[in-house]
Amino acid sequence: MRFEPAVSPSGQGTTSAWCFAFVEGQLLLPQDEAVGLAPHALDLFEPLAERRHFLGRIEGVDCWALALREAPTGWRRLPLRAAMMQFGEPLMGVAGRAAQVLEWDRAHRHCGVCGTPTELQGHERARRCPACGHTAYPRVTPAMMVLVWREREGSGELLLARSPHYAPGVYSALAGFVEAGESLEECVHREVAEEVGVRVTELRYYGSQSWPFPHSLMVAYTAKWVEGDIVPQAGEIEDARWYPLDALPKIPPRFSISGHLIRDTVLSLGGPEPTATASPVVVR
Repeated sequence: MRFEPAVSPSGQGTTSAWCFAFVEGQLLLPQDEAVGLAPHALDLFEPLAERRHFLGRIEGVDCWALALREAPTGWRRLPLRAAMMQFGEPLMGVAGRAAQVLEWDRAHRHCGVCGTPTELQGHERARRCPACGHTAYPRVTPAMMVLVWREREGSGELLLARSPHYAPGVYSALAGFVEAGESLEECVHREVAEEVGVRVTELRYYGSQSWPFPHSLMVAYTAKWVEGDIVPQAGEIEDARWYPLDALPKIPPRFSISGHLIRDTVLSLGGPEPTATASPVVVR
């Protein structure tokens, strides 16, 4: 399936639509778990909708984000992360987009400069203040992720860590938010030094992922260890250690970019396909 983003429908809307409907931040799915999410008549949700936004089209079928007062009969609420794990692309990405658009709309109903109620713009995804002209666009917060590796006895090891809020036993790559005035590469070096006390080199870009918890853009790298013993940052890192490629702890699934990053790096270093998985972790 192919997703084509848009701010407003072009021409007549489709008879049925992909409806990414939320109640109190939780995504609605059919009560019958065997059915799964599919296009439905928009009329099913509109009577309960407090806000709605057009997102684009998947294979020519309209996509809408809707914030509802309550779930209609026959629908159940599910946390977004759990719901997204059931989707493939592009549904996973569109569900995350829907959540971020609705949260942006909720958080910018009034101007952050003068407090005047803002107005939705029809030609772009924005809310503009009619009094002072300040315009608020959907927020995206850049965050880096880095998987540190080193050579050991003809093979390799990965530096994996866990924060206190991770699921029990789960380890992942290091991650942190980019600070004002900082490049992604500078953020990598700073966060690695702060969180585990080591120095790295040979940064290699891996990929990125939109992460709607609440509005991050994860940018992932690999980096080679240079020097330093692991010293976990108090309050941020519960545990961190080196793991051989063939003896990893529980790691996130491929649902998240961390799961892809760890597995692909292991294979690129000549290790076996990792099989240990766990629920995806949350960055901070």
